[in-house]
Amino acid sequence: MSSIAADNALTSAETRKKTGFRIPSFRWIEPLLLPVLIAALWEGAANWGWIDALLLPPPSAVADEIAYLWENQDLDMHVLATVWRVAVGFAAGAVAATVLGAITGYAPRAFNAIDPTIQALRSIPSIAWVPLFILWFGIFEAPKVLLIAVGAFFPVYLGLSTAIHGADRKLVEVGRVYRLSAFAMIWRILLPSALPSYITGLRNGLALGWMFVVAAEFMGASEGLGFLLIDGQMTGRAQTIIAAIFLFACLGKASDWLLAGLSRPLLSWQDDFQSAKGR
Repeated sequence: MSSIAADNALTSAETRKKTGFRIPSFRWIEPLLLPVLIAALWEGAANWGWIDALLLPPPSAVADEIAYLWENQDLDMHVLATVWRVAVGFAAGAVAATVLGAITGYAPRAFNAIDPTIQALRSIPSIAWVPLFILWFGIFEAPKVLLIAVGAFFPVYLGLSTAIHGADRKLVEVGRVYRLSAFAMIWRILLPSALPSYITGLRNGLALGWMFVVAAEFMGASEGLGFLLIDGQMTGRAQTIIAAIFLFACLGKASDWLLAGLSRPLLSWQDDFQSAKGR
């Protein structure tokens, strides 16, 4: 029975291929279903009086607040300030993590000397760095960018170093047969084999960068989405706080989508479960 169904499916697929007929795909709708459902329930609960609209404004009030901020309070300036801080901090943290991750992954002695200290620093809460960075660098841009770099560093470092340690020994032996230098071994064999875990580390580091920018913008910022959070708290405007949180979510998702899209060609060689489903 199953073989007959499979033959029918194959025949219909071949027919569609020959005739050029394609069933339209609505996969782009799937990610929107849950947010739309939550927004509809939230709006209804606020309108029906099930929740206090002053403490938890409905989505319509949040949308009105975003429009007001755009027209009257330079929302684009706040968004650009936050995006710039995340971009610079993430880039700095990712570069440092890539260098140290490659070194500790390749050289056992470097791993034994460096990795324990990095793991100890990784356990320090992000907020604990704030007073020290303010003491060292003041309340301008440097401590904010540095705090974001610290947040982005650890996932990238851990993903790359661990992946290099787990590289296929046969590939390393091939590199030694061809007498590759240490740099060539890292660049041509170890980094490509570690690429999936490395990209996952980059995406995790970017997500932490968006989390750390909130703490960074609490350090005397006069612009940025973190500043809007504080401003909404001080003035008692819950809709401003929720609007800033919503924009953080949208920007974080957009940046993750962009990074995943840019990295997809680098992982096209993978023959994994998702690529099999796509075929």
